[in-house]
Amino acid sequence: MSREVGGRAKYRVIADELRAAINSGTYGPGDRLPGENTLMEHYGVARMTARQALSVLQNEGLTTTRKGSGVFVRDFRPIVRQGIARLSREGWGTGRGIWDSDDDNRSLTVDKIRVREVTASGYVADVFGLEEGEPVVRRDRRYLLDGRPVLLAVSSFPASVVRGTPIAEKNTGPGGVYARLAELGLAPGHFREDLRSRMPSDDEASILALNPGTPVTTIVRTAYTDNGTPVEVNEMTLDASAYVLRYDFDA
Repeated sequence: MSREVGGRAKYRVIADELRAAINSGTYGPGDRLPGENTLMEHYGVARMTARQALSVLQNEGLTTTRKGSGVFVRDFRPIVRQGIARLSREGWGTGRGIWDSDDDNRSLTVDKIRVREVTASGYVADVFGLEEGEPVVRRDRRYLLDGRPVLLAVSSFPASVVRGTPIAEKNTGPGGVYARLAELGLAPGHFREDLRSRMPSDDEASILALNPGTPVTTIVRTAYTDNGTPVEVNEMTLDASAYVLRYDFDA
């Protein structure tokens, strides 16, 4: 039995045809895909080949497996992250959260939050000009969209600046941490974001409930005042299959 079609592995050919059927709407969100037995019979392949084809789609984030039921097309719209509009002073300066520009009126919630003082290290210590061991206030959050984990965010602030303020509490109030920084005379005036893609650690895969093979996108955002003083480092880990990163700007 040949394992290739036109020089391509058979499981890739099967995966391509199933993907095309999903993209064309033949299989819509929530629909069950043909199982391994059906693919074996239709394509004349071994079970392992059929299984590999279905695994390709799962690793791409197009499908999900329900134990005992089969493989289904994922019913999930990607989140469009508005990379520039979300940080506008017109948003957080009027009491809106920066996440409001991303969720398209869907339910974006924080289900886990932890705020504490920790010792600064690595990049965070370098940005704030702190000695190793000096404290920062760290805010860890996990965000859900439609009940599904999609994002981990870890924000750090110099403890000497934000200790005793709402930034060191779970509820920061309208406009979030940037509105509170503005009240301290440290309003962000400039942001820098560094993006990269990688495979998740075991802990990240577990916390974000990622399917095997799903990469993450990391965004490290540093907020500066107008005079260049760094006031926040936010290290975000996104489920790459759940996000579209969009940047609108004039030429």
